[in-house]
Amino acid sequence: MPCLTSARRQRIPSDFESVLEKILMVDQILSEFVLSKEELEEVMRRMRREMERGLRVETHDEASVKMLPTYVRSTPEGSEVGDFLALDLGGTNFRVMLVKVGEDEERGWKVETKHHMYSIPEDAMTGTAEMLFDYIAGCISDFLDKHNLKHKKLPLGFTFSFPVRHEDLDKGILLNWTKGFKASGAEGNNVVGLLRDAIKRRGDFEMDVVAMVNDTVATMISCYYEDRSCEVGMIVGTGCNACYMEEMRKVELVEGEEGRMCVNTEWGAFGDHSELEDFRLEYDRVIDETSLNPGHQLYEKLIGGKYMGELVRLVLLKLVNEDLLFNGEASDLLKTRGAFETRFVSQIESDTGDRKQIYNILSCLGILPSELDCDIVRLACESVSTRAAHLCGAGLAGVINLMRERRCQEELKITVGVDGSVYKLHPHFKERFHKLVWELTPHCEITFIQSEEGSGRGAALISAVACKMAACMLTP
Repeated sequence: MPCLTSARRQRIPSDFESVLEKILMVDQILSEFVLSKEELEEVMRRMRREMERGLRVETHDEASVKMLPTYVRSTPEGSEVGDFLALDLGGTNFRVMLVKVGEDEERGWKVETKHHMYSIPEDAMTGTAEMLFDYIAGCISDFLDKHNLKHKKLPLGFTFSFPVRHEDLDKGILLNWTKGFKASGAEGNNVVGLLRDAIKRRGDFEMDVVAMVNDTVATMISCYYEDRSCEVGMIVGTGCNACYMEEMRKVELVEGEEGRMCVNTEWGAFGDHSELEDFRLEYDRVIDETSLNPGHQLYEKLIGGKYMGELVRLVLLKLVNEDLLFNGEASDLLKTRGAFETRFVSQIESDTGDRKQIYNILSCLGILPSELDCDIVRLACESVSTRAAHLCGAGLAGVINLMRERRCQEELKITVGVDGSVYKLHPHFKERFHKLVWELTPHCEITFIQSEEGSGRGAALISAVACKMAACMLTP
């Protein structure tokens, strides 16, 4: 992490001693966010331990990392063709996508997509399950009208980015809501069944729901379309999660010894059983206490975009209270929870050096900052986002090192597919994240692919595989 002291010595004003003292105190406060390589290796070890506990029958229930089997055993071969509908629900925006999978001589298949985004209203997120799924069914109906598809019964793949215990590819029980969703009557029930019931209630179209997958799984399959070495999927956006292809013999919750199955780690809950207590700061505790799910998803709260801006705001208030920023006075907006948005973090760290971007953001928050104030705010953003990138990298390094050992390979060559707003839009997150992962996986050759089509394409491709497998089973 950059040191403010060295960066400012060229521009220190006449009151040298007082400014230097302020700079040193800022550096000291922000140094709490700096994690050594040894500390990150410890995070990696603890993550691996919880992953192992999540995979074993006798320790699964008490493990914070649930390691949920997805029943995705196969990757697309390239001979699956047809039209598929994909739904993508993972946050406040819900996407409906038409995916046309055709044959291609070079790649094996080609994929064309059309999609429409729908915003989910607050009352649907926090009302009843029936309200939420009726709204989703209404969006599907609207999309089908737009594309004149009401007459067709299409196979549907549902990307559902919440913790689910799968009982089959098209059956999964919602364990708990995250990301601000609270719709009653959904937890403990089969999500595909809730969607099918909502479609039946509408009665103006038919749909064959053949697969439900997590967004990490859909991202992995979507990126597999680009690179056949892709066996890990990650999301770093509003929340944070990862999946990977695990050896079947290690997935004790599912019968079978041969081949591999994709496991959804649900690692956002890492730390819920005190595994991260010595790494959490006062700001992290405030974030958790004021969240909709106190005590849950603690690892995600250190990384995800839902929390990053608020973390920075709390740090800035700490610096103000210590009389190290804005002359010791915070505006009413800066005192307001949620006012410092995560996109501000990306914009501030994208500033070219003239401080105009930083100044404009702070002005909108009712603050007229000095040049030094702007530099301190930027450093606070860098501190929070760098820690997020490093903690995320430590988790992924644990996954990949485990995969290498499982496969008894001296060097593992693997591709990781990544999606999510923080990964895509933050100007420096991915380079910090990549660098740390490479540092902690010395015996692995890792390539990262950014998912361009999002998880909808992956859900459609998984549906294509499911349809093909079903057709093969019916063929004598």
